[in-house]
Amino acid sequence: MTQELLYDKRGEVGWITFNRPQARNALTFAMYEGLAEICARVGRTGEAKALVITGAGDKAFAAGTDIAQFQEFKDGEDGIAYERKIDRIVDAIERCSVPTIAAIAGFCTGGGAAIAAVCDLRLATTSAQFGFPIARTLGNCLSMANYARLAALIGPQRTKEVIFLAKLIDGPTALDIGLVGELLPDATALHARAEEVARTVASHAPITLQVTKEALRRLQARLGDDNIDDLIRLAYGSNDFREGMAAFLAKRTPKWSGT
Repeated sequence: MTQELLYDKRGEVGWITFNRPQARNALTFAMYEGLAEICARVGRTGEAKALVITGAGDKAFAAGTDIAQFQEFKDGEDGIAYERKIDRIVDAIERCSVPTIAAIAGFCTGGGAAIAAVCDLRLATTSAQFGFPIARTLGNCLSMANYARLAALIGPQRTKEVIFLAKLIDGPTALDIGLVGELLPDATALHARAEEVARTVASHAPITLQVTKEALRRLQARLGDDNIDDLIRLAYGSNDFREGMAAFLAKRTPKWSGT
């Protein structure tokens, strides 16, 4: 692994850490690929019986994809390729045969929220903030599979509120709506509890857990089967997406044109 994506084993539990705290653990394509590789390998080899995914520091789990990854985009086809890539990464996490636990402190947005949403269990600090503020920032969209996952977790109406209002869900609200299973007071307590939960599930019948994961994945997959390339092309090929990137980099409010 690179210094930006750490992996270590603690007994039967593997820990994956996004290690860019200076950038709120924003994800590069190399970090995405490394995450998928670890999940696929652990699922194949059984070298760990549970995985914990977390972010370095207490400010962020992962604040989405690093904006630098978008700067070479020229049209909607680049957006389709990007969403295909993210779907492949998230699918690798979802298909990992061992339980995955997201330990979330601070911001968990965009691609980071997509990763957390696909983990089997989610624990968070009271200061955690979840969301996809794309309607306020970049003007892009999610893939059909990620819309389906989000709607399955929090319902269609709350999904619209999260996207339309570009609002972040705080820790207590996330607990109330079932987005996370437990809240902890700080990152230290969070990691201790994640270790405890991971060791508990690692001690249980692995085939029972594997079958349950795969059965629920197949059920969920039915909701995300529709092809929405036309919609992704519309969002990423728009003037608004280019304006969103420019405004984000200039740290100003974007001026949306609807074109």
